[in-house]
Amino acid sequence: MSQIFDFLFGQYAEYSTLDISLEIIAVLFGITSVFFAWFNKIWVYPTGIVSTSIYVYLLLKWSLLGDMMINAYYFIMSIYGWYVWTRKVDETHTTPISRTNSKEKIIELMIFVGTLIFVYIVYKTFDKWNDWTAYVDTFTTAVFFVGMWLMARRKIENWIFWIIGDIISIPLYFYKGFTFTSFQYLIFTIMAIFGYLAWKKSLNKPLVIA
Repeated sequence: MSQIFDFLFGQYAEYSTLDISLEIIAVLFGITSVFFAWFNKIWVYPTGIVSTSIYVYLLLKWSLLGDMMINAYYFIMSIYGWYVWTRKVDETHTTPISRTNSKEKIIELMIFVGTLIFVYIVYKTFDKWNDWTAYVDTFTTAVFFVGMWLMARRKIENWIFWIIGDIISIPLYFYKGFTFTSFQYLIFTIMAIFGYLAWKKSLNKPLVIA
């Protein structure tokens, strides 16, 4: 039992109590945020802002630039998404769940390719392009950037990008030594699947303002 515990959490012996506590808090708020997204509730954004703010601090401290940029982008898109989700399309309805159109698919591709190039430049600039995880980080960052933009636009396809990115992130964060965050992405994967199914039932139904 001790060996299993050391295997999963041994890396935390070198971390400060504050950093461990902050990671756990960020994980809890992150899971709560996805829970609200699953049920299409606006609280996805304030809870997400708390989680991403903590991760920006921790990941910058740990020199994980790709991951830090993901969370900084999440923070910005959370503010944008908060606006879009509460924007009225008429006097009684807010922005509904919908599918992406042709124009939005082009924007998806532009965000994905643009992110790949941007992250590559950042990693090369800071001499971080020296491990296989940099390649995976670059790809997952692009996937998550598209997913967050789609969620802010209330597009059902956001869940597909989350599922892909989450599955890749489970072993990636475990390898990096962040077991709590790895478990978080495992939970995220399960929740994203149910979130997709829940949103599919509500597809194209306008949200009535109470």
